Amino acid sequence: MWTRYPRTPHLPWSPGAATDDVRAGDLTGLTGREVVVTEKLDGENTTLYPDGLHARSLDSGHHPSRAWVKGLHERIARAIPPGWRVCGENLYARHSIGYDALASWFYVFSVWAGEHCLDWDATVRFTRRLGVPVPPVLWRGTFDERALRTLRLDLDRQEGYVVRTVAGFTRADFTARVAKWVRPAHVQTDTHWMNAPVVPNGRGPTAPLWDVRSGAPPDPPALFASLGLDPADPAPEPVVADAAGRLDLLGRTGDLRLAGVLAALLHRQSRPALAAVLREPLGLPLARRVADLVGRHTTVHRPFPDEQRRAGLVRLAGAADLGVLHAVAGATLTARSDPDAAEARDQVAWSMLYAEDAGLLDPAPLWPLRTGLRTALADTDPDVADRCWAQAREAYAAGRITTPAEATALTWRWRTGGFPRLVLMVGPAGSGKSSFAAGIPGATAVISLDDLRAAHGRRADQRHNPQVLRDGLARLDTALAAGGTVVWDATSLTRQQRRLVHTVAARRDALVTHAVLVVDEEELVRRNTRRAHAVPAGVLAGQWRRFTPPYPDEAHRTWYVGPDGTVADVAGSIDDPFEDPYRADLAVEA
Repeated sequence: MWTRYPRTPHLPWSPGAATDDVRAGDLTGLTGREVVVTEKLDGENTTLYPDGLHARSLDSGHHPSRAWVKGLHERIARAIPPGWRVCGENLYARHSIGYDALASWFYVFSVWAGEHCLDWDATVRFTRRLGVPVPPVLWRGTFDERALRTLRLDLDRQEGYVVRTVAGFTRADFTARVAKWVRPAHVQTDTHWMNAPVVPNGRGPTAPLWDVRSGAPPDPPALFASLGLDPADPAPEPVVADAAGRLDLLGRTGDLRLAGVLAALLHRQSRPALAAVLREPLGLPLARRVADLVGRHTTVHRPFPDEQRRAGLVRLAGAADLGVLHAVAGATLTARSDPDAAEARDQVAWSMLYAEDAGLLDPAPLWPLRTGLRTALADTDPDVADRCWAQAREAYAAGRITTPAEATALTWRWRTGGFPRLVLMVGPAGSGKSSFAAGIPGATAVISLDDLRAAHGRRADQRHNPQVLRDGLARLDTALAAGGTVVWDATSLTRQQRRLVHTVAARRDALVTHAVLVVDEEELVRRNTRRAHAVPAGVLAGQWRRFTPPYPDEAHRTWYVGPDGTVADVAGSIDDPFEDPYRADLAVEA
């Protein structure tokens, strides 16, 4: 059944309320509750259903400004569950405010399951899955009238704001849980926009990315421009189109579809540089996943022993979406006709069949195991929970367990948290390893190879490296045996270098966390010039060439640290926000 969107009451201090507008009688429905304040966008209220759409009026007819949102609806309707509706702002046509940098011509501000409005965090998860943005968040916290009254807007470019409870609510409670503030004399045109020629609002550099998220055909030149990259060596357009088609057949939407399309677009690029380059336009979590797909898609081009295939695929599934990985692997072979490509196509098809038979092609195939164990460990220290999850993943890959109950029973020995912790720093000189290591809470020992070299003479003297490494590993073994949190502060550029440290950690049954510093080469060079102990330019360039960042399945857990020195992404944790929008039990959001 189609439902007209309720009228939103004005806050008592909203100057834009007209005589016939609804006003909030009191604010008791907001007081004491966590609220989120979003920008009120100047467009046409529009509601999308699995089987149609309408503007505020249920019988709204055709208008040229509604053509684009109808096309969007055709792409995303299949992802709207029966009985649900998606409410948002159609911003295609310019009304009283002109926009010139929109991410999309449609922004979602609420999602309804029947008569229940989803909580805000569930709304964001669902819209990410659809591939449609939400309005900019201006403020979040416990309702504070003083804070809201002091919000400063650019009244030439912003219509106002909407405040709603973070928690969900019923339609009957709408007027108590939602209110708006509108600028004075908001309508500043003499002719109603529907009676004037349609002037499209402008879209910004991220719009082609959102188009891909929402299921539109990829536009490679526009995507390169969005990413700020030079398309000097682009993937052939058929490769990108093929990847999009494969992803659509698998039902991948939102960030998963975008990750696969971008990995196909950039599959010839250098993986070590990609995450740092893509961090700004995509955010580090998505940038890292694109880089890992670029680095790993050829894995399924090669023969693999069938008796080990399931275990290998499960380990891969803990680090990448296998459906997306196989889509990229297959698409990158599209333009090739050599004999090796034919063999690789067979391997991709064979690997995908195994993944399907093993139930690993779902966007979140390990979700039931993860959520069952997470429930059992709800009151456990995060380090303990992550260690138990790592052990359960490996046991599941090896076929020793199949259910959450078995995972819970398996992990009893780590529940006390009596194991040592190792944080292994990874990154070239100047990436910020030592600064990050110094800020790790509770660290009982920091083993710095630079300091050990200095003890042998000079920090820059590489002649004693074998002895320095032996001394470092011996100190690591002693420190882990004593328990606590130990930090290994070295570049650890290659898998071989990291393996030596892992061997010691395994002997002491330590929880191993990789801390990967994601900083681009240009920033490394700039930082190096300001370091007290700068390394020669040639040495730094050599480190960058050798740098092979670890994949998530090389440690129990991986922290990805941005240029500001904070952890911006985590892999291997029992809590994975990136996976949440794609879990199988989405209907429980309501």
